[in-house]
Amino acid sequence: MLKESLFYGKILLFGEYGIIQDSMGLSIPYDSYKGKLRFKQKMEGDQLVSNDHLRKYGEYLKELNATGELLFDFNAQKFDTDLNEGLTFDSSIPQGFGVGSSGALVAAVYSHYAVNPKDFSTKPTSEEIAELKTIFGQMESYFHGKSSGLDPLICFLNLPVLIKSKENMGTVGLPDADEDGKGAIFLLNSGQPGKTEPMVNIFMEKMKQEGFRNMLKKEFKKYNDACIQAFLKRDIAPLFSNIKQLSKLALNNFSPMIPSVFHNLWKEGIESNAYYLKLCGSGGGGYFLGFTRDLEEAQRRLKDYQLEVVFTF
Repeated sequence: MLKESLFYGKILLFGEYGIIQDSMGLSIPYDSYKGKLRFKQKMEGDQLVSNDHLRKYGEYLKELNATGELLFDFNAQKFDTDLNEGLTFDSSIPQGFGVGSSGALVAAVYSHYAVNPKDFSTKPTSEEIAELKTIFGQMESYFHGKSSGLDPLICFLNLPVLIKSKENMGTVGLPDADEDGKGAIFLLNSGQPGKTEPMVNIFMEKMKQEGFRNMLKKEFKKYNDACIQAFLKRDIAPLFSNIKQLSKLALNNFSPMIPSVFHNLWKEGIESNAYYLKLCGSGGGGYFLGFTRDLEEAQRRLKDYQLEVVFTF
């Protein structure tokens, strides 16, 4: 029997791509979406597909295990037995939308099929978090070609994580939301899924350009890190002045990750100051993140799109 464990989605509020270059990052659980491993005796349709995907994922982990590369002790026999008994991943997390569909699956597989999974009954240390992130990066690379491991980490811990550098990270408390506040952080649905691997490949190509690397190191890092510090202090004025700069940088330097139909919408937000958009994960589709001081005004201007409020202030 599987213990009843739900794994929630996640949102990377700040740090997309920049954390590769040692910018800060802030990722939070998002409990509107969730997934769990469960047995289905009579599988059909999506359940058969899910079981088959899990089987292929198990083969990937077993190959790593056979060569001694796998970073954790994997109970492959138990996994195979459960697959034959109808194991599926039952998830409401949309795939390709940047909210942790593969991260939740990885966290669930590790939780149930690592021989001695890490159990953080007390607050994890920075070293423990870094070690687990490395394990999850290896596990999730099956889905994306290359993974930081951050998404499964958030899904596993179900806590906000602040990344100060590649080696320095820890859980963090978020400012209290103001349910009556006019300002909001929201998800904007692009209406189409994105694929992480091609977006990461575009980014890695851009990283070969000195000008792009300098932009990331100097401008992106400055505005991104200032946004995180302002958000955690609930310091609204600097948060929005820096978000505006981040939104401009994204449009000018990450345009291949933004579907062309959204370029004008992106620009309109910057020019009107009604809202500012940024990438939510790797981009290419899925969700974008929006920040506004006046949610009603943003909703009016974005009335043709589906918005989901994440945080109010």
